[in-house]
Amino acid sequence: MGIGRRIRRENVRMVGKLAVVAAGMFAFGYALVPMYRAICEMTGINILALSELQVPGGASGGDKVRLPDNTQVDTSRTITVEFDANVRGLWDFKPAQRSMQVHPGQLNTVMYEFQNVQNRRMAAQAIPSYAPQQAAPYFNKLECFCFNQYTLDAGEKKQWPVAFVIDPKISKDVKTITLSYTFFEVGGKTPAAPVAANSAAVPPATEPRS
Repeated sequence: MGIGRRIRRENVRMVGKLAVVAAGMFAFGYALVPMYRAICEMTGINILALSELQVPGGASGGDKVRLPDNTQVDTSRTITVEFDANVRGLWDFKPAQRSMQVHPGQLNTVMYEFQNVQNRRMAAQAIPSYAPQQAAPYFNKLECFCFNQYTLDAGEKKQWPVAFVIDPKISKDVKTITLSYTFFEVGGKTPAAPVAANSAAVPPATEPRS
């Protein structure tokens, strides 16, 4: 009887430990998404910054692009913004221009061109990244195709705008910023963010079908 009680007692303890482990794994899995978002918001890698999700024309789907309140243009400084495009699949993706000179606080727009050269419909989304990395919190996108996923038919071609403002609070040591996008097919393996090596606003193109 003593051995039987001991075995039952050990079984009860084991069940209790397993229950605690299961509960911990569930809680950890539930917390992974907000943890990932928080980490990526701090590093600026592979996801949209929080400010990108809250500005007009972003995830909220605002139609009008406007400067944030109390934004002043610093005409005494000029920053070179370089535009890069990477693809993970069989399609064409490129910026309409490779670089532009901008002033901090100034509203700027660049167009990106995309064409589905496959013989089938596809859904895709872009991942942004920045170089130098410390520039990410100061690079505010007011409108960007990277906010959403898009579906394009075989051979379909689109032009999408990126409207952005560089925060005047950015360090004066930053003279060049590279904005890089990786375009990948939704449903496939999400790629890692690429390592990035006085403008007139371009009229926005027709918004792609979602």
